[in-house]
Amino acid sequence: MGAQKKGATSRVSEDQEELARHPLQAILLADSFATKFRPITLERPKVLLPLVNIPMIDYTLAWLDSAGVEEVFVFCCAHSKQVIDYLESSQWSSQPNFSVQTIESHNSISAGDALRLIYERHVIHGDFVLISGDTVSNMSLTQVLQEHKERRKKDANAIMTMVVKQSKPSPITQQSRLGIDELFMAINPDTKQLLCYEDKVECSKGFISIDKTLIADNPSVVLHNDKQDCYIDICSEEVLSLFTDNFDYQHLRRHFVKGLLVDDIMGYKIYTHEIHSSYAARIDNFRSYDTISKDIIQRWTYPFVPDILSGTSAIKVERQGTYRASDVTLSRSAQIGPFTVIGKGTKIGNDTKISHSVIGEGCTIGSNVTIISSYIWNNVTIENDCQLRHAIVCDGVIMKSGAVLEPGVVLSFKVVVGQKFVVPAYSMVSLLQQPIQQDSDEELEYADSSSGTVELPSDKLNGDITSDLSEIRYGPASELGTGGVGYIWSIFEGGHDEEWRHSVAPIPTDKIAKIMLDKDNDEEVLTQDGNIVSASGGLKSDADTNGSDDDDNEDSRDDYVSFEKEVEATFLREVQENIKIDHAVLEVNALRLSYNMASVDCAGAIFYSMMKLAVESPHSSASELHRNAADVITKWQKLLKYFLHDIDEEVCVVDLVNISLFCFWLNF
Repeated sequence: MGAQKKGATSRVSEDQEELARHPLQAILLADSFATKFRPITLERPKVLLPLVNIPMIDYTLAWLDSAGVEEVFVFCCAHSKQVIDYLESSQWSSQPNFSVQTIESHNSISAGDALRLIYERHVIHGDFVLISGDTVSNMSLTQVLQEHKERRKKDANAIMTMVVKQSKPSPITQQSRLGIDELFMAINPDTKQLLCYEDKVECSKGFISIDKTLIADNPSVVLHNDKQDCYIDICSEEVLSLFTDNFDYQHLRRHFVKGLLVDDIMGYKIYTHEIHSSYAARIDNFRSYDTISKDIIQRWTYPFVPDILSGTSAIKVERQGTYRASDVTLSRSAQIGPFTVIGKGTKIGNDTKISHSVIGEGCTIGSNVTIISSYIWNNVTIENDCQLRHAIVCDGVIMKSGAVLEPGVVLSFKVVVGQKFVVPAYSMVSLLQQPIQQDSDEELEYADSSSGTVELPSDKLNGDITSDLSEIRYGPASELGTGGVGYIWSIFEGGHDEEWRHSVAPIPTDKIAKIMLDKDNDEEVLTQDGNIVSASGGLKSDADTNGSDDDDNEDSRDDYVSFEKEVEATFLREVQENIKIDHAVLEVNALRLSYNMASVDCAGAIFYSMMKLAVESPHSSASELHRNAADVITKWQKLLKYFLHDIDEEVCVVDLVNISLFCFWLNF
């Protein structure tokens, strides 16, 4: 099931003797200590949830194994028995030169508690990798480990290196594509030392506060909002002792990292290591679950992809990014669209359409069913004429004929949706009643299993409660239609924004429009402020703003190239996901405001992207290329016309792009 292990040359060590004395170790946190995946995680630990039909933790362990880690200590708390039982029965219990040991706790409520307990066990004997079991990566550890060791030789206070990568947040929502809030980091560009880390910023204020001593002590500081924290850390042993010495450290970032950055007494330092061509991301919420699933299907995480990690279950990779197990029963009239995974033993009926979705094992899908951008787990029954869009459906769910899931719905284990019942958008549905006390992620960022919030027998908390539901009260049939079984959870106070920000469904057009309106109002206020921060994040003095005209022109050209690439990426995603024109207009408009471009610039970038798509689509003659271009223009002409206000602008755009199109034709 794991990817092929690399040779000894890929292992990082000062020399063979050091490697023999201190094998590379890792601490894997198998408890998310968060509530973002409720109600699902009330019944199953997050690390065992299927990610493209493979438990999340398998991706993390497979990567650690291939990266040269030899000992992994898996810390588990909530549903610990399920995690331990899974690991003991999996391939990870018998991998050569790769030891996986579990450390169990029943009373830890934070990552800080977990690391304090591990410190007491005296199992870590050198530098180690700190990671959570919901992380997917294919990066090499060689360079980051070497950098960390070299720094430690020169400065014993360099105790931690955080892996980051570029990920520009949406100019509309201030979120990354993973659904994570905009992150601000101040980094010394010469040493890569982390100087400031702000993950909870009031973006509406338009500024963040930085200690003036930080600028005074560092000749160069770059403030980034285009970096993604991969939650992969290289740590020295001192990190564990610091958690033991400071019981206030609970959250890894909000408490520990920020605590070290403001502590000017001990002098401990944190550095960053940026990856470029490799993949690394953590599943923090339902939106990142959706994004990372799509990345896996499109093979950005290679070699950690379904056909390699599936082990004994033979999975074929077919055209258009489709994966299919060998024993799938598929009706001739069924249509399987691009980027779809179908697990073994699944049966699909007549005239059913499935695209951009993952179907688990042993599912039965009836006739005339439509499934788009959804995640159907194992042993699910979907009867005739059902419709699902942007939804998550857990094991054992039954959808009776004609039932509809609106975007953003999550059906937890063994829920039954009644005949022709429409589950409202963003609904969370479970056989378990909603906890009376709603724990906030702000208070319990790392506390997924909080005692007293769910009235379940204590012996069920660490067991498989999906196997015995006799003690759970079912919801009234009226909540899910005739024959329905389950509770529709209400949205807690203050959670209305979270429902669509963190959902698997695209952000609604009305929400985007409102955000853009609010942003325009904020910008009018902020224009009165004279503070200057460069587009790249570098802090500038007033004297620096009087640069030459040539520099300004060069910056303008660079800005347009970046803008054009952003528009192209946005357009291709809209084509792939078949997004409505109105939604596409809002996104391009947001980029225009962000880069301070004119409407004609938007039109030029869109037209360029349209022609590039036409050229890169399959064709064997000039007439076929012409047909490709005509098809693209016909479908997206409303988007293009929105940014063209008169005939002169139309001619200008066509003239400019024809040159680029000719260059494309020469290359092909």
